[in-house]
Amino acid sequence: MASLSYLAFCTTTIIRCSSNRDNGHEPNKQNVNSIKINGTSSYPSAKVDLLGLKNGVAMTTSIVTSENLYINTLEVRQNIPTKKQLVDPFRQGLIIEEGVGYRQTVVIRSYEVGPDKTATIESILNLLQETALNHVWMSGLLGDGFGATHGMMRNNLIWVVSRMQVQVDHYPIWGEIMEIDTWVGASGKNGMRRDWLLRSRATGLVFARATSTWVMMNHQTRRLSKMPDEVRAEISPWFIEKQAIKEDFPEKIEKLDDTAKYVNSGLKPKRSDLDMNQHVNNVKYVRWMLEAIPEKFLENHQLSGIILEYRRECGSSDVVQSLCGPNENGILEDGLITDGIQQNNKISLLNGFSLPSGIIEGNGLLQSLNPGPSSYTHLLQAKGDSKNEEILRGKTTWKRKINGIPFQA
Repeated sequence: MASLSYLAFCTTTIIRCSSNRDNGHEPNKQNVNSIKINGTSSYPSAKVDLLGLKNGVAMTTSIVTSENLYINTLEVRQNIPTKKQLVDPFRQGLIIEEGVGYRQTVVIRSYEVGPDKTATIESILNLLQETALNHVWMSGLLGDGFGATHGMMRNNLIWVVSRMQVQVDHYPIWGEIMEIDTWVGASGKNGMRRDWLLRSRATGLVFARATSTWVMMNHQTRRLSKMPDEVRAEISPWFIEKQAIKEDFPEKIEKLDDTAKYVNSGLKPKRSDLDMNQHVNNVKYVRWMLEAIPEKFLENHQLSGIILEYRRECGSSDVVQSLCGPNENGILEDGLITDGIQQNNKISLLNGFSLPSGIIEGNGLLQSLNPGPSSYTHLLQAKGDSKNEEILRGKTTWKRKINGIPFQA
């Protein structure tokens, strides 16, 4: 399908300008005339809609066609494929895994990194979401919804994520080229599992793994729905029996209460937090979760894992409270040392050796061993007059930065 700029360059047209207030004007459907590409016959699937302002009045530039064809403008601008594609040069994506998986090459942008020049966890989660949508895009199944297939659109259904887990071994740096593989599989009778693998294109080093579970919700009633047979027929040929993170027994996250050690109240969604489904995008929740963690801890630690359990959607009118509690366990993270006891002026470690505590303290090594939490439990809830409703339960795990630099295993 030709793009708008290409049509503007190589077509012969009759231009008519009219106000949106004209009788019978349909702002999203335009009339296309005498469109010829490279001197050939008319191009009936071309769609054009140009808007401008004149004296404060919105003007629509329409192109008139002898065939009197009216075409939806949004389809031209989005150019959603109606058939399966193997390569997408614009998004640097291609189909893999014998025709059902997807791989996209991305470059870490300057606005996706933090002060240490590594990608933030929010940027990584956004990339997971984007590659998932692009996978559906290339499948030829995408309707005009937020990842919804044609069958889902006919049944007024949308996808909602119920659980997500991300394990980060290394963070990509600014300017780094990364490959993201994603694929889908069945999750029970009515759910879908989606996994991701992120690695360096230059070295093959695995940065992160992620897995998620998705269910369907009726867009109008906002209630969960069973998967219709026609939707199952659409997506089941794309299922792969493969897991990025094996979860034989998914970890249960305990619910915090108002006695949690850290509480951040009065959080209100902004308009920019809402997605195309008119609820707060799941990536935004992570920001609210992390804001409840003490700043001093964040200065010396980097997130190595996150588990999110979504309980209900969050709307624009909700007032949210973020609760956070540390899980105290040992003096060094990442499984290197799990506990330590000070006896007779020595620090005894479970790996069989001990060091004089004075030497450790004098050299600042005791602080490096980091007596304190390596994980936190989180809860986001919507404050109500009679009761609070759970939005999300979460757990974050952390690793120590060495001299302000993230530790790389």
